[in-house]
Amino acid sequence: MSGDVRHLYVHLPFCAHRCGYCDFVTLVGRRDGHDPYVDALLIELALEGAALADDLETVFLGGGTPTYTDPAALDRLLESLPGAAEVTVEANPETVSPELARLLRRRGITRVSLGAQSFQPDALQVLERRAGPDAVRDAFYHLRDAGFDNISLDLLYGIPGQSTADLARDLGEAIALGPEHLSCYELEAKPGTRFAFAHGQELARQAEAMEGYLELVVENLVSAGYRWYETSSFCRLGRQARHNLGYWRGEDYLGIGIGAVSTVDGLRWRNRAKLAAYLGALSERRPPPRDEEPLDPDVRRRERLLLGLRLDEPLALAQVEGAVDGTGLTRMERLGLAELRREGLVLTTRGRFLGGGVTAELMAESPAKSTI
Repeated sequence: MSGDVRHLYVHLPFCAHRCGYCDFVTLVGRRDGHDPYVDALLIELALEGAALADDLETVFLGGGTPTYTDPAALDRLLESLPGAAEVTVEANPETVSPELARLLRRRGITRVSLGAQSFQPDALQVLERRAGPDAVRDAFYHLRDAGFDNISLDLLYGIPGQSTADLARDLGEAIALGPEHLSCYELEAKPGTRFAFAHGQELARQAEAMEGYLELVVENLVSAGYRWYETSSFCRLGRQARHNLGYWRGEDYLGIGIGAVSTVDGLRWRNRAKLAAYLGALSERRPPPRDEEPLDPDVRRRERLLLGLRLDEPLALAQVEGAVDGTGLTRMERLGLAELRREGLVLTTRGRFLGGGVTAELMAESPAKSTI
């Protein structure tokens, strides 16, 4: 008997190098550990797979650098995963050879998310990226040559030393390649990372420019024909990231791998990020160590409001009943930052630039306070 979950996330943590700003669950090198890890992933999928629907909408392989995984191990994993309407793999440019691109295509990958971050050599050096601008372009063309017609590029802004002119050049380089999708993220260096320690003063200066950077991103990409469909995401017609839409729309998903998160039937759990414990438990066909959090309806509604307002589509009020503060909504409407339409609640263009601050004003302190 199958379940109802239509989104599967698979975490592949291995990387050639850990960039200084990264706080994802990653493991450097460990080439001899790739096969045992894939074994464990497939056992976990067998243990938890009953939650999945027969017809999956999306599968997403994230990391880490999934394409750094040993090709034979990656091939075996891809062969064993269920199919879906959209199957995405994240890739770093330096890992994408013609052979790797053909492997991904042969094994049913339909979409590749390529971590370009920047096309400026100085910025890439600051970010500790291994791939230069030519490697980004080469990887993109290898994927095109293999038949991929749905490629996303990741870019960062707010990089130490970056100017608005640098960002404009990055956007021009990306547009010239013609990807179907772009994700443009504000650089966040988490406290305690070596990146924050090394660049703290410059990061503070860049933080003051973030709104202007986002406006520049939106202006350039919308003018080039991309839809600004989510706070950080832009796409050609019909090329939204369906897996991420599942998160933003509050749909359930199953995650496997160390550090992976799942939300199923009102319960959220996160696998602990300890490789030895993960491998040990699954070698005995037991679920890996994890932390669980029951999600009551109020929490789900608040998350739905927080994530749903990142999109350019109206959010039905029935889905966030009790989470919206009526006084805050009136104030945001009066300021021209939010609109209540017949189809639901949506932020205006100006409201989207302010993003989280507007959403915080709309969030009710408690269900009893809401007048919506």
